[in-house]
Amino acid sequence: MRAAFFVLAHTQDPSDDSEDERDRREHELGQDHLADDMPMHAGLEARIAAIIAPGIADLGYELVRVAVLGRERPTVQIMADRADGNLINVNDCERISRNVSAVMDVNDPIPGRWTLEVSSAGIDRPLTRVKDWVRFAGHLARVELVIPVAGRKRISGTIISADAAKVIVREGVQDHEIPFADIRRAKLVLTDALIDFTTPTKPN
Repeated sequence: MRAAFFVLAHTQDPSDDSEDERDRREHELGQDHLADDMPMHAGLEARIAAIIAPGIADLGYELVRVAVLGRERPTVQIMADRADGNLINVNDCERISRNVSAVMDVNDPIPGRWTLEVSSAGIDRPLTRVKDWVRFAGHLARVELVIPVAGRKRISGTIISADAAKVIVREGVQDHEIPFADIRRAKLVLTDALIDFTTPTKPN
């Protein structure tokens, strides 16, 4: 199943802010842990998430992830789900793109030129929200850590449980308790069981 995807090239007026000033502002934002249904981000990505999430929710969508890539002309990547559980399509991505672009124009979190990309989260989605860890308990995940667990920064295993503070991932016979604050990034591993779990049930 191919994820829906939409790209909007967007240009803002150049800003006088230096890169050092940008870095300072992003650093001051720190690590933000939001509500269970909000993605957990830090710095500029956390700021953008907080700015755009309400408008996306008003349209009937949920924000899954924000990623900002590059510096000269950064790309803002947005992943979203439909709140009603249906599959997101290109028209949905376009609606989100228009809303996000307008909101960011007003708040101006990124000076200069930037490109916006909006897509569905897909099946092997990134795990950024507590609710997703809970929903996909029993499925395989790949976790990259800021602070090593058992001497390693990468762990793959079955999601056992999750709450607002931590997740538990079982690797073989060993359970790893991982604080959310120590997770750099995580995503589901594509398996037949995951495909079956995420495939909509056909009406009789």
